[in-house]
Amino acid sequence: MIQTVIGGFNSGELLQHLNYDLIRRNPKVLVGYSDITSLANAIYAKTGLVTYSGPHFFDFGEKQGFEYTMEYFRKCLFSSDPFDVLPSEKWSNDRWGLAQDKRTFFPNEGLIIANKGEAKGRIIGGNLVTLTSINGSPFFPPLKRDTVLFLEEDRGEDLYTFNRNLNSLILRPDFQNVVGIVIGRFEQESGITTQRLLEVLKYHRELNGIPIIYGVDFGHTTPKITFPIGGTCRLVADPNKPALTIIEH
Repeated sequence: MIQTVIGGFNSGELLQHLNYDLIRRNPKVLVGYSDITSLANAIYAKTGLVTYSGPHFFDFGEKQGFEYTMEYFRKCLFSSDPFDVLPSEKWSNDRWGLAQDKRTFFPNEGLIIANKGEAKGRIIGGNLVTLTSINGSPFFPPLKRDTVLFLEEDRGEDLYTFNRNLNSLILRPDFQNVVGIVIGRFEQESGITTQRLLEVLKYHRELNGIPIIYGVDFGHTTPKITFPIGGTCRLVADPNKPALTIIEH
């Protein structure tokens, strides 16, 4: 397994220099998130190998609230069985690496439905601003029939840049193949509230009829799930019984 220590800002600069034939012939688990989104999606696009959005090696130093992260790390990487993604009981947006004993945890609201519906498809995505940095390049995975986008943003992106980055994906000719969208929890510094997010999503008529859920535990808050880029999932956006199941991973 190759696990990134942290994220960063320039993994995209590696993409044109990698030997993808060599990578294809020597498959390994690659797991990380944030800036690693470009690397993970590029490897999937160029080799067909499934990669993973999940905790950095750094995250394993977290002393509180890590149990959920570890549970889903094991479910995704240590087994081939399908698994349901259940909401964590609590979450945090602390920079815990600076002060392990001064943490603030919030109750989890659970999954929030933006658009009703059901979908099953192949997962593409990760950190949205990083994903759009390779949009239009040979390293962006084509949005083939029955694609489910997993999207999250970091504290550096506000509602306006989220909207702009989302629109860059909507403008793709193959966006019509997207059958579902799963959005991870936003960091508090972004200022993106649930209500403001729902308003933005409703603004895009291209999203009408696409089931969308928000508040899934992945991205830049803790804890987080591990999910497969190139794997498959089933999404049920039902206010009475929302559900997300990772099938192939």
